[in-house]
Amino acid sequence: MSDHTRWVRPLGTATADGWQTAVVATGPDWQHTSLRVTTLAAGESRVLDAGDWEHIVVPLSGGVHVTAVTADARTHEAELTGRPDAFAGPTDTAYVPARSRITLRASSGPARIALAGARVTGDTGQGSPGGHAFRHLAAAEVPVERRGAGSASRRVRNFGTPEVLDADAIIACEVVTPAGNWSSWPPHKHDTARPGEESELEEIYYFETRPTDARCTDPFGYQRVYTSDAGRPIDVLAEVRTGDVVLVPHGWHGPAMAAPDAHLYYLNVMAGPGPERAWLISDDPAHAWVRETWPHQPFDDRPAPRTPGGAA
Repeated sequence: MSDHTRWVRPLGTATADGWQTAVVATGPDWQHTSLRVTTLAAGESRVLDAGDWEHIVVPLSGGVHVTAVTADARTHEAELTGRPDAFAGPTDTAYVPARSRITLRASSGPARIALAGARVTGDTGQGSPGGHAFRHLAAAEVPVERRGAGSASRRVRNFGTPEVLDADAIIACEVVTPAGNWSSWPPHKHDTARPGEESELEEIYYFETRPTDARCTDPFGYQRVYTSDAGRPIDVLAEVRTGDVVLVPHGWHGPAMAAPDAHLYYLNVMAGPGPERAWLISDDPAHAWVRETWPHQPFDDRPAPRTPGGAA
């Protein structure tokens, strides 16, 4: 029996308050992460009172002006240059601490913007003891990791990981998987708190696709999530297209599969109840051995990032 209706949000099925995608806390089964996506015309704005949630503003296409009034009543602004699309390379981002009022305004043209969030606890808003500061992270500051090899090759843009960004709970990154490859592989999990070995984290996957050829009129991929603990069954095998979301409350997840005629992008948002902000995973033992094969395989560096003009 599939769990699609519970954990899969196709584009248009999770809208709220003008956001074309709005994944928010829904009770005991989903408490720690959020994702909002909006498309704005040039000069159009959207406002969010963040409450107990910190956020990262991620331009998916186009540029955006970010204004944040933080808990100490200071106003912070950042002009995010953005990019032509999510496959064009890393983007600059803005980290906004909890208890802020956020205004997003499309800059010189239409823009599609993701607002990735995580619930915080305690006094962590800017201006509070131990609070985190508003930050504009330039695209050039984003580490790009070549992960895997062969048919498991993918590029990871680590703009919101603990090594790069000072934050309370949120962990976020982007992954680009070449057409025909498997990402999130080997399957892994982070659903049990084991200090130094595994974190307990919810995870959101937001997907976009890019055809390899103009003849591909329906680019899609797949995402798999399955049971790691008999007491918490889950069964998801979702066909995903641009704008679709898959939630991972627990369980093994992977692969994220790119079809042979479409490259696959996904934005990951993670957070959990533990006091340590860390991404520690356990591989499915049935497939963990594949990591040993990567040093002996070439890396698949497709797709070539697009230029600012949009050409490949």
